[in-house]
Amino acid sequence: MQVTIKYFASIREAIGQGSEVRETAATTLAALRDELLAASPAHAQSLARGKSVRMALNQAMRDESAALTDGCEVAFFPPVTGG
Repeated sequence: MQVTIKYFASIREAIGQGSEVRETAATTLAALRDELLAASPAHAQSLARGKSVRMALNQAMRDESAALTDGCEVAFFPPVTGG
């Protein structure tokens, strides 16, 4: 299936792109994240399992068990703080 992936803030800076369209066999956000961890050293560092990364699926915050569908939009971003 094909998904659109958007990267925000420090993740976008580390990966060097704001978005990409990717063919994937992943069926959940967790599986997609694992697939991306193997994509490049920059992906591995910015999306590492020990890092706090928020995920959205079709513009709604979701946990890693959320199911992907063909044509969906996935967003990865670090937690946001303000002050």
